[in-house]
Amino acid sequence: MKIVKFTVEKNQDGYWAHREESNGLIAGYGQTITELKADVVQAYNLFFEDTKKTITEDQITFLFDLSSFFELHKEISPTGFAKRIKMQNSQLSEYINGKRTVTPKQAAKILTGLKELGKELTEMAEFA
Repeated sequence: MKIVKFTVEKNQDGYWAHREESNGLIAGYGQTITELKADVVQAYNLFFEDTKKTITEDQITFLFDLSSFFELHKEISPTGFAKRIKMQNSQLSEYINGKRTVTPKQAAKILTGLKELGKELTEMAEFA
């Protein structure tokens, strides 16, 4: 199954995703990730309508811009998160602010840390 990657950014109105193709740009918009995914599928399939090339929602992967991610999730403190994943706060801050490019190794470290945090939160049963 072919996976198609779109870069996602967040603004005050919602989410937008884009992907460069050799003959143009495919873009979609949604107020939620669910809406965005549906719009991206429709935009992709319309873009390739003449070639009969189609995708489904299962074939889409969203690549989130770090700055947009932390802007979207203000409840996650970059300072606290950097400490959690044992990364210098200044280093994470430079990635978030676009002053440094995230290496694949550091991107994997950040993503692993976010997934671990998400897993811990979903495993919570109740409060005492």
